[in-house]
Amino acid sequence: MRVCLMIEGQEGVTWDDWVRLAGLTELYGLDGLFRSDHYTAIIRHDADALDAWTTLAGLAAITERIRLGTLVSPATFRHPSVLARMAATVDHISRGRIDVGMGSGWYEREHVAHGFPFLDGKQRFELFAEQVEVVVRSWTEERFDHSGPAYGLRDQRALPRPVQRPHPALVLGGSVKPRFAALAARYATEVNTLGAPNEELAERRALLDRACAAAGRDPATLGFSVMTSCFLGEDRGQALDRIARFLAVRGGDADPGEMLAERRDRWLAGSVDEVVERIAELRALGVTRVFLQHLNHSDDEMIALIGERLLPSVDGRGHEIAISGV
Repeated sequence: MRVCLMIEGQEGVTWDDWVRLAGLTELYGLDGLFRSDHYTAIIRHDADALDAWTTLAGLAAITERIRLGTLVSPATFRHPSVLARMAATVDHISRGRIDVGMGSGWYEREHVAHGFPFLDGKQRFELFAEQVEVVVRSWTEERFDHSGPAYGLRDQRALPRPVQRPHPALVLGGSVKPRFAALAARYATEVNTLGAPNEELAERRALLDRACAAAGRDPATLGFSVMTSCFLGEDRGQALDRIARFLAVRGGDADPGEMLAERRDRWLAGSVDEVVERIAELRALGVTRVFLQHLNHSDDEMIALIGERLLPSVDGRGHEIAISGV
């Protein structure tokens, strides 16, 4: 099983942190480093937030092996021609190691603070769907015109082409509903969804499979990944300690043990053996990659534990786990 690291960059992650995390990702055998694409803190009230795509460009130049990407870039932040060109640029810098995560956007406070229009849910999805089309066509078509509700392009020829062919992996993130599933079946390499109980994940995978069948696509060609918070320990006590440290940052009076009990069917948390067992369940549900949300980004020891104890215990290395953190 391949394993990647993904970090919630809007929570005060500095450039020095990114350099350290990238080095640890390569050192401990993880397969990639992913990051959120936000400009405003979510867990903390205020925190530094470096731009996602310029961060990835810098990391592309100082890494050799790991894959890099966003989970996910909101459609409301950038024109699709800009996103397509930035992604192609990082693909060249990394020599073909970029995955491009796209979503419709959801964080209203962030939009208001930065002056990004915050449309209603239907409008955001329509903007997202149009952006996906423009981005993919920019990567793959010799020349094209596009005339849509939000964007108009004339005689577009986006050069250079990405290194990866036919294009970088396109990961669409969001709620798996019929319109989203149809869009993913047409364009996506992979769908990313939040952790959920088994029956809910099975329903999401089934909906994607039906959408692929309707589009004439083999469902096996559409990846299905889960992003979920990870608090891993040699034993449960160490995992609870990691939850307690996260709660100290977040604030509030939640009890670590109660939180773990409430979220066991959504998180990958507990001892190494418990997490390995849960990953096996996800694999049986058709999950092809898991993003471990590492919510204490200064906790290098957990990254080492993933590399030294979790990875050797997961059979096959045919999936991916990615770690996301604060």
